[in-house]
Amino acid sequence: MNTMTNFDYKETLVLYSFRRCPYAIRGRMSLYKAGFIIELREVDLKNKPEQMLKASPKGTVPVLILPKGKVIDESLDIMKWALNKNDPDGWLNTDKTKMQFLIERNDNKFKRALDRYKYPNRYPNENCKGARETCTEILNDLNNRLKKHKNILSNTVSMADIALLPFIRQCALVDSEWFYNLHMPRLHDWLQRHLDSTIFKSIMIKSTVWTRGGKSTLIIPEH
Repeated sequence: MNTMTNFDYKETLVLYSFRRCPYAIRGRMSLYKAGFIIELREVDLKNKPEQMLKASPKGTVPVLILPKGKVIDESLDIMKWALNKNDPDGWLNTDKTKMQFLIERNDNKFKRALDRYKYPNRYPNENCKGARETCTEILNDLNNRLKKHKNILSNTVSMADIALLPFIRQCALVDSEWFYNLHMPRLHDWLQRHLDSTIFKSIMIKSTVWTRGGKSTLIIPEH
């Protein structure tokens, strides 16, 4: 278990985010679990605020701004930063090699296939017909892993679970009838358990799009 070190977690962190973005979801979940108060600035991805683009010109969410102005604009970096500050449930206490493999496969092979399954019209020059099958192969592997323990790497939740969760959720939402007809009961149970968790519900609150001078939404973790 890690503890807070040289940082006042009561200070509010600014987070540019988009509610449904899987990268933003896993960033918010880790910040919440670590106990940080988040000033949530919901972004319209078609009209990104100047302040966000100034902080992170690449223009993707999430973008975390620390009290002294440091910017962290990659979701995995946000997760690691938050959990290295405070990891009350030991999300980092797992097999690092296996965790890295699962996250890299998710963020590359699975995400690529998911995009082509969900948005085939975005890739007119590609044959996207096998994309769902690629997703299925990876989902089946996760289901098999979950036959051994309650969560993907062990009985306890790890960073791998949280990093993958929003993408599995997104896949399920494309065609829920197809997804829940897959013979993968362990994966279905795992997904539902995390979707029903207090942390997920707390970070998925709806908020209006942020504008400069407007009101922000505060996410205050339970301690």
